[in-house]
Amino acid sequence: MTNMSASIGNVYFKNPIVMASGTFGFGREYGNLYDLSCLGGISGKGLTLHPKAGNPGTRVYETASGMLNSVGLENPGIAAFLEKECPHWETLDTARIVNLGGNTLQDYVTGAEMIQQDADARERSGNVAVDMIELNISCPNVKEGGIAFGVKTVAAQEVVRAVRRATKLPLAVKLSPNAEDIAVMAQMCQEEGADAVSLINTISGMKIDVRRRSSVFNNLYAGLSGPAIKPVALRMVHQVAQRVTIPIIGMGGITSATDIIEFIMAGATVIQVGTYNFMNLRAGSTLVEELEQFMIQESISSLDEIRGII
Repeated sequence: MTNMSASIGNVYFKNPIVMASGTFGFGREYGNLYDLSCLGGISGKGLTLHPKAGNPGTRVYETASGMLNSVGLENPGIAAFLEKECPHWETLDTARIVNLGGNTLQDYVTGAEMIQQDADARERSGNVAVDMIELNISCPNVKEGGIAFGVKTVAAQEVVRAVRRATKLPLAVKLSPNAEDIAVMAQMCQEEGADAVSLINTISGMKIDVRRRSSVFNNLYAGLSGPAIKPVALRMVHQVAQRVTIPIIGMGGITSATDIIEFIMAGATVIQVGTYNFMNLRAGSTLVEELEQFMIQESISSLDEIRGII
């Protein structure tokens, strides 16, 4: 028998495989392809206080061993999510994580308060739709000229502290690889009461159309994800694991069971799968089966045996 389970705070994951925000919607479409109860969890599409239409022009461009995206956090807004998606999330037998973004401190706080109020109301009825909040601090801070909250530790600290006060739900903070010092950033999140850190978010990249003589994207730059960023992500997870004692949610280019094992050995408690969902529409179920087989072949009875051994 293999034990693939893990916990973050009071949130139980039957296995370490979580679908990453922005690559899985809210699960409805993929739920038509395979049973989502096989997953450890789902991190839903990134939400903001108000609906966003997203970026105009090209949004996705395939690259060597990865992809660039400039979606622009298109989403229905928190109120619409709570009303239309949470009744479905109540029926899912997997950990459910809300990814929360914002462009001002107040956006984050109000959003967290709305999610907490809805969770309280559902709890009184004996229901649960949201198990955890994943705080996306890679959003541009409009009051600071557009620089992301997650770049400067002081700016990130203000957001983490305020959101921690606004919700009782377990809180993970999703870190940007562009942070001035990602290990210091993670330590700050732990000190401010975060239950976990998620890393890494996409790496800023670019693609130029040489015939049009312009960037492919209206915003010039876009977020690089996929296997191309895995070595960077793995290194950052390992660095952060040396600095913090709270769980780490590792992500970046995972496409196989051995990729998952690498992140676990580097110190991750659970992992998230992003771009691979576009490469294999049944990525979740595929990876669960592959991971179990790998553990059997390597005589690993529990992931705790190998977690953080590097």
